[in-house]
Amino acid sequence: MEIINSILHVDESLATIINLFGPFTYIILFLIIFAETGFVVTPFLPGDSLLFAAGTLAGGNYLNILIIYFILLIAAILGDTVNYWVGHHLGARVFTKGNSRIFNKSYLEKTNEFYKKYGGKTIILARFVPIVRTFAPFVAGVGKMHYGTFLSYNVVGGFIWVTSLTFAGYFFGQIPFVRENFEYAVVGIVFISLLPILIEFVKHKYASGHMKKIEEKTSYKEIQQTFKKEGLND
Repeated sequence: MEIINSILHVDESLATIINLFGPFTYIILFLIIFAETGFVVTPFLPGDSLLFAAGTLAGGNYLNILIIYFILLIAAILGDTVNYWVGHHLGARVFTKGNSRIFNKSYLEKTNEFYKKYGGKTIILARFVPIVRTFAPFVAGVGKMHYGTFLSYNVVGGFIWVTSLTFAGYFFGQIPFVRENFEYAVVGIVFISLLPILIEFVKHKYASGHMKKIEEKTSYKEIQQTFKKEGLND
């Protein structure tokens, strides 16, 4: 009963957390978005839902909307930048190791297919696609995409992603019904944030028979050829 009560009064808990950590709350949110976009080993972290939730909290006067907006925008752009350079310098080594639970080559293949279909616009579109969002900048680095081209897509994509979801949450949090039932709204957001993770888990579970084929198909050379064909590298 205590657990259920805590969930139903999560707004009070969030207020306590924010009061407890103060300005460090912004740092925590910054680090989550930075890690989700900056490291290929953490694609499971919340992205879309966290931006929306942060905006909702700002709408409920728990956070400052301008501070949280600019912090998350910087985190999103900086995260993709770091991910790009990691892929640029270390990406080739990924293909010398076997598949693992942490770094699954099927994600590389999935992302490479996005590049074949959308070219450089993948950097923007991937912002709204879990897993691909984390791997898109990494694969851009592996494919040696021109950094100037990558940076322009990165900034535009980061701006659209953070602005749309954060302010959507902000205005959502200001709706009278939501403010009067804020605890239930946050519980709903938490539930929605878990859906992408559950969906990816189920897809991965039932795609095991196709995994070996995907691993063999994905290669460093193929990614390089994809970017060369799209005119995104030298």
